[in-house]
Amino acid sequence: MSAKLSIIIPVYNEERIITTSLPPIFSLPINKEVIVVNDGSSDHTFDILSNLQAQNDFKLINQLTNRGKGAAIRRGLENISGDYFIICDADGEYDPQDIVMMFENISQTDNQKSALYGSRFLNKPSFSFHYLVNSFLTTLTNLLFRAKLTDMETCFKMIPTSALKEITLSGERFEIEPIITAQLLKNGYEIKEVPINYKRRGYRDGKKISPRDGLIAVITLFKQRFN
Repeated sequence: MSAKLSIIIPVYNEERIITTSLPPIFSLPINKEVIVVNDGSSDHTFDILSNLQAQNDFKLINQLTNRGKGAAIRRGLENISGDYFIICDADGEYDPQDIVMMFENISQTDNQKSALYGSRFLNKPSFSFHYLVNSFLTTLTNLLFRAKLTDMETCFKMIPTSALKEITLSGERFEIEPIITAQLLKNGYEIKEVPINYKRRGYRDGKKISPRDGLIAVITLFKQRFN
């Protein structure tokens, strides 16, 4: 029996883009389940998702209040049944086709203590303020946990579901990204990387992560290392 992938999509106030960003994920030609978590959107996101559900096969979870990306991911993880899972944002920055490539890659390994990250910076990093912040956070992660990553903050983290028995995930917002990486490394997981496509959007287009989240990520990494 072939392996199954659980794709978790946290969504918050993305009414302008989800009719175009989500269908390519729904139609990926792999053995998968898609779980969309509406994180208390205040626009028409939930109504649009409900309409999309009538035409596509995915599970829709509605959180009545906005709690943050981390909380939405953890809610989604409570409902997965796949052998592996990955988080995919609804903002269209990542190419869903890279999920197919990553799933084929990780499905060929017998090492259940291995995770696969899609690195935005492995081949041709795009220089920007966000690249500098990500580079700093990745370097800090490597120093604290003796790793050799190029993109710790990537959304495309493909992880065996069995890891959830070993790692402890917390965090309401974007700090869940360093928590996932720190927990994997602390529990002896090997993290491999493959290059992926990435098209960054700006704040005018709805980007939500802020400089404050970068500071929280630094604090989170130190807490994970020394607690």
